[in-house]
Amino acid sequence: MNIWNAARRRLLSRAIAAPFALPLALPLLVASVLAGGVQPAVAADAYPARPVRLVVGYAAGGATDVLARLVAVKMGEGLGQPMVVENRAGANSNVGAEVVAKAVPDGYTLYVYTIANTINATLYEKLGYDPAKDFEPVGMIARIPNVLVVNPKLPVKTVADYVRFAKESANGVTFASSGSGSSIHLSGEIFHSRSSANMLHVPYKGSAPAVTDLLGGQVQSMFDNAPSALPHIKAGRLRAIAVTSAQRMPLLPDVPTVAESGFPGFDVQSWFAIAAPAGTPRPVVDKLNAALNKALNAPDVRERMRDLAATPEPGTPEQVRAFIAAELKRWHDVVKQSGARVN
Repeated sequence: MNIWNAARRRLLSRAIAAPFALPLALPLLVASVLAGGVQPAVAADAYPARPVRLVVGYAAGGATDVLARLVAVKMGEGLGQPMVVENRAGANSNVGAEVVAKAVPDGYTLYVYTIANTINATLYEKLGYDPAKDFEPVGMIARIPNVLVVNPKLPVKTVADYVRFAKESANGVTFASSGSGSSIHLSGEIFHSRSSANMLHVPYKGSAPAVTDLLGGQVQSMFDNAPSALPHIKAGRLRAIAVTSAQRMPLLPDVPTVAESGFPGFDVQSWFAIAAPAGTPRPVVDKLNAALNKALNAPDVRERMRDLAATPEPGTPEQVRAFIAAELKRWHDVVKQSGARVN
């Protein structure tokens, strides 16, 4: 899609929605027609001239937030302007996604695009944004596995124990998530489908509040992102049962995968990327991509990501766009098969 055409349509729709702004918008629209497109609001060589906002669709403290803040600091250093993280939790990140999708495409409002957004495309009957068309990919941040963890008071130490408990308990087993449609939720739904265990989903507005209730015993289990679960596992406050990736985690070498625990082919990893509103000028996207890749290659960032069980994924916007397209198809099939739905 031509970015200038996208910007022109965005400008026109706003002028129509706000008639009083039409006299101001009209000269720009006429100029764009004559010039063949709307020129970006700021020249790429002058970008950024002020702080950049990075919107996270979840509450502070979860894996998405932790990774966002880690790269935001380094990217800000590279860009010469602070990158400020803003948490806009709600509706499994849809609240934050919609804010950014409708933002001015000038590079000053960015979004931490995650696996949840590709899941939401099918999970939700109606969205206030298009996960494919309303974003300009900047680059991938990282991938991380999820971990099936339980409250230590639960008499469960293996995947077989978990299934047995869920089937034999009168009320089954509860599993928390950071929100309906998150990879944490769908990991549980896929497991539920394949095991036929009696499992009840309990959604939260982010991983951190879900873990808080798991620690307190209000819920019994969770397929949590590794970064938020690891400190509690190491401290003995949570018991790790299995990891959802195809291979074991180096930080939890004694914890088996779900695949090797009786469910071959089970492989779910959360992933995190940065995206801008559709129509953001390509030179600005390239500048952001370069800053992101530089941040991901910084030794201290890579060391911190290892501690979080995250694998940094530097690359190009085109690679992210192709990956998102594949994930949209993958999760469409998974959501339809699981029967999960959110209105």
